[in-house]
Amino acid sequence: QVHLVESGGGLVQPGGSLRVSCAASGSFVSIGSMSWYRRASDKVSELVASITIDGTTNYAEAVKGRFTISRDNAKNTVTLQMNSLKPEDTAVYYCAAETILPYGKKYTGWGPGTQVTVSS
Repeated sequence: QVHLVESGGGLVQPGGSLRVSCAASGSFVSIGSMSWYRRASDKVSELVASITIDGTTNYAEAVKGRFTISRDNAKNTVTLQMNSLKPEDTAVYYCAAETILPYGKKYTGWGPGTQVTVSS
């Protein structure tokens, strides 16, 4: 139904920046909310940021002022710009997209994840 692929993870020093992107493809009418989650090796998954189709954003307290989520509805992509990165931001970052299917059904797809490591 929906195929998500993340890109842009990697290794960065504390204080640096990274941008992760996610592209959605497949069979759906449209995409509702798009989100980024992360899971550190010793923690449960947490919502990092989300954005609705009209651009309303929501951020976890830990990343407010440092991360910016944006989307391109024409290209079905969502991007997370991460600035002033800290070691505690190290995690696998997952993209999620709520797709709208025919007859009003909804399906949330997930990407395989991309590793972000913040270390000196």
